[in-house]
Amino acid sequence: MDSDARRRFLNDYSKIRRAEGRGSTDAEYYRDLPYRDGSGANSAQWAIRARTYRHFERHVLAKMEHAAQRPLDILDLGAGNGWMSYRLTLRDHRPVALDIFSDNRDGLGAARHYPRRFPCVEAEFDQLPFDTAAFDLAIYNSSIHYAIDYRRTLAEARRCLRRSGSVVIMDSPVYKRPEHGEQMRAERHEQFERQYGFRSDAVPSIEFFDETMLDELARDLHIEWRRTCPWYGLPWALRPLKARIRSRRPPSQFFILVGRFREA
Repeated sequence: MDSDARRRFLNDYSKIRRAEGRGSTDAEYYRDLPYRDGSGANSAQWAIRARTYRHFERHVLAKMEHAAQRPLDILDLGAGNGWMSYRLTLRDHRPVALDIFSDNRDGLGAARHYPRRFPCVEAEFDQLPFDTAAFDLAIYNSSIHYAIDYRRTLAEARRCLRRSGSVVIMDSPVYKRPEHGEQMRAERHEQFERQYGFRSDAVPSIEFFDETMLDELARDLHIEWRRTCPWYGLPWALRPLKARIRSRRPPSQFFILVGRFREA
């Protein structure tokens, strides 16, 4: 993105995040994530993030660890305050946290609170400042939906992965049909305008996946997708039924998508 769009995006993003009560002055807040939101401001959301990460650890990462039999070089793309990179260091991996947001409470600057250090890099998804074939795993943790071109973004991740490497997408909304995602995006911008006085659309982020998108990415980038779905509890599972009863658009689904790039 150009410098003006980036500045406006970060300005809008930081205003929204502050209004949502993100971050803390307490180091324990960061060290407890995602399992406990010490601020209490976003506990319901962190409960979802915790279930996703626990499922990822048990059903995705553990298999990769068993296959590799060594610490993994992991690219944490859209790392935010770095909580996942910290968790990965506790499993003796070598993460690099990357984000364009360097804020001391809610961005890469918050990494100072963790007792284990890891590299933090301020950069964009589509221009990764790393050598080719430098990583075993690239993870987009509630972040890739900010991209404006999934093909370009994932192609750049592929460049940085070793031949046996994988890409993982977590906590990004997936819809069956594109019009449902487009409706969600429009509703979201309208909500921002009502609540904050701006639409938060300085950058034309895609903000969702749909099944057709995933099929097209698989075809164009030679990706083999595997998906697994964490259990978020019965109320979450009943959301589609409630939406049908109320004649509302279907809610998003949250899969963990694991992609392997085949040779073209």
